[in-house]
Amino acid sequence: MTEKRQSIHGQWSSRWIFILAATGSAVGLGNVWKFPYITGENGGGAFVLVYLICIALVGLPIMVAEILIGRRGRQSPLNTMHALAQEAGRSPHWRWVGAMGIASGFLILSFYTVIAGWAVAYIFRAGSGAFQGATADEIDALFDGLLASPWALLGWHTLFMIMTVGVVARGVKSGLEQTVRIMMPALFLLLVLVVGFAMSTGAFERGVEFMFAPDFSKLTAESILIAMGHAFFTLSLGMGAIMIYGSYLPQNASIAGASITIALADTAVALLAGLAIFPIVFANGLQPGSGPGLVFQTLPLAFGQMPGGVVFGTLFFILLTFAAWSSSISIVEPVVAWLVETRGMTRSRACLVSGGVSWLLGIGTILSFNVWAEWKLAGKTFFDWMDYLTANIMLPLGGLFIALFAGWVMKRFDVQDELGLGESVWFKVWYAVTRYVTPVLVLVVFLHAVGIV
Repeated sequence: MTEKRQSIHGQWSSRWIFILAATGSAVGLGNVWKFPYITGENGGGAFVLVYLICIALVGLPIMVAEILIGRRGRQSPLNTMHALAQEAGRSPHWRWVGAMGIASGFLILSFYTVIAGWAVAYIFRAGSGAFQGATADEIDALFDGLLASPWALLGWHTLFMIMTVGVVARGVKSGLEQTVRIMMPALFLLLVLVVGFAMSTGAFERGVEFMFAPDFSKLTAESILIAMGHAFFTLSLGMGAIMIYGSYLPQNASIAGASITIALADTAVALLAGLAIFPIVFANGLQPGSGPGLVFQTLPLAFGQMPGGVVFGTLFFILLTFAAWSSSISIVEPVVAWLVETRGMTRSRACLVSGGVSWLLGIGTILSFNVWAEWKLAGKTFFDWMDYLTANIMLPLGGLFIALFAGWVMKRFDVQDELGLGESVWFKVWYAVTRYVTPVLVLVVFLHAVGIV
């Protein structure tokens, strides 16, 4: 057995803190913002069922692989992949998989903080009663007005970036760990409160039926591919975040057990978000398939028309901000760790450099919604290209190569040693799925995303 490495960045104090942190990484805008509207667009219950199957066949196997790679390497994703490739006697070029993960997370952070800034802005709008009694046109005008103001977007983008790097700069135990200790229980509490409010709308049963009564006539091949892709992306896979968090996991913690818990918690948040949103939508005669505007245009209209809308609208956007914040701190951690390891920077300086460059890049996204809105390349704005490059190309390729690395490059004994499952049935099932099933499914998602299938 290879001598166990130690991370220079620190270690989570317990397995449960790791689970909270990794769940925080996975739970983000994708759960509270994206999952409800794609469920609405794709028919509800049948889509949810396919999504759960995809979590089991795509998301969970890659999560186990990414955590075990991270813990065995105990370094930033680039240096981890390099070290483990050498350990297996394989090409050092596998390090570029880690580099791609760091790069994709860095690019995602640049526009993620812009979108997350919208949620912060809406906390104050909801709290001030701006939605009360407003018409659909007035709600749309509020959102359009926010997007049309580069200075307003820059202010919220800057605030959220400061929130993110401020946590990461304090280190693993003082920053990341202390933040998730507070933020994740608060996020779950807020979500339960909003679900409780949804139960009082008179349309809760309709929301439950919409989400859990499968109508396969509404399910299309496109819906299945969307479910498969979201199952992969919702767990923050392929961007180095889960790998770097895995590098801080105590050696005696069960990777398989932690991965299952994280996947279940992430899925529970997505389902609870749907149960919070759809009853409110139905109670107000709105459309569940209203697309990306569901959270920032449809829901504010509902909050403005219902008793207690100011309180619960404010709570909802605090929830959305917390979900985005817990993800953003994990996204920036891989590049910070790499700068500390490779460039000899202090953690504070690495945060300033990575956060500063990402902040500058985010200005391109801000301008995509206003000043540069008409400047397009092949029909896509700067933001569209950033989103397309990361979500459709870099992340699927990262996940594909992680599955191949764990299943085909690392020595079977080393994988067993890190998982601690021996030759159990659970190990054999995971190993077979990771080697043969998951890569094929991720490849299908990738080929669909780039328009080949």
